[in-house]
Amino acid sequence: MAKVKVYSTTFCPYCVSLKDFLKENGVAFEEVDVGVDIVSQKEMVEKSGQMGVPVVDIDGHIVVGFDREKISQILGIKI
Repeated sequence: MAKVKVYSTTFCPYCVSLKDFLKENGVAFEEVDVGVDIVSQKEMVEKSGQMGVPVVDIDGHIVVGFDREKISQILGIKI
């Protein structure tokens, strides 16, 4: 199973949609709220070059935003 880490904030509607999508497809993930975790926020920016959320790290594959197609392709989910 892929290691999935979701960098998000509580007030981001795209983050909620992304996490719902992962849950609906049975994908376990670690969630980090970069609104309160400054260390993880810096980690997210270093990995992605982005300040915006969501950012997803799937076994080192970085996906910026809720790109359903790209995330599905990496995880092998049929949409």
